[in-house]
Amino acid sequence: MAKISAALVKQLREMTDSPMMECKKALVEADGDLDKAVDVLRKMGLAKAVKRAGRETNEGTIAIYVSDDAKLAAMVELTCETDFVGTNGKFKDFAHSVAEVVAKNDPADVDALKACAMGEGTVESELTEMIHVIGENMKINRFARLTAENGAIGCYIHHDGKHADMVSFSFSKSETAEAAEFKTFAHDVAMQVVASNPVSAVREDVPQDVIDHEMGIYKAQAAESGKPEAIQEKIALGKLEKFYKENVLTEQVFVKDSNETISSLAKKVSKSLGDDIKVVTFVRFNFGE
Repeated sequence: MAKISAALVKQLREMTDSPMMECKKALVEADGDLDKAVDVLRKMGLAKAVKRAGRETNEGTIAIYVSDDAKLAAMVELTCETDFVGTNGKFKDFAHSVAEVVAKNDPADVDALKACAMGEGTVESELTEMIHVIGENMKINRFARLTAENGAIGCYIHHDGKHADMVSFSFSKSETAEAAEFKTFAHDVAMQVVASNPVSAVREDVPQDVIDHEMGIYKAQAAESGKPEAIQEKIALGKLEKFYKENVLTEQVFVKDSNETISSLAKKVSKSLGDDIKVVTFVRFNFGE
């Protein structure tokens, strides 16, 4: 049996980020062969991952990847067991890498994502490795992907990593995407989405069932007034108009300047840059929803 030196154990630990004692056990089993010891650790990691699979994962983070040209973005919610791991740099970097895989592969669902190539294996094998290295159960809870062929994407992640969104914008001039004024505007709009939780980007995209639900409430409230039906209808429509202004992103008052709406701000930036900038759509994640 080969002698397992402390230097060899240290080398394997640096290669794999595995605990010292597990590295020593793996080297003993592999008779001092580093490559075989890595395989042993991987097998140990798979076994431990299976054991951890039933543990609750109520903590974690949201990560966003945006392509260099800002025309493609993806957002991933990765969960773990504790807040300590959820704020860990290695965990966050892994979440960002998974988001990049989503952006570049456009998988249909989480199972398809797990089968995508990543690192030396697949997303699933890399996830298993992370579970082994960090020592907690982890899950890819959900993801979203957004494109902007004739425009760009802005994004925002709150400092706690629990609230994030991607917003797509359309415009005509390619140089608009690189303009500092546009980048600031895109960031501010994305921050607005997290802060105010709008229903849709534009009025036309508010789901009909939401409109019907709101109108049902407003009509019932108007009926209590005892006024004629024609007046009741006007009251209900007035309240629906207020709903739009409070819940449609482009009609909302800008959180950083109450004298502006997102729509009026878009017009100002458009005029300044000589382009027609429009908010197209957004995807927002609240962690754990």
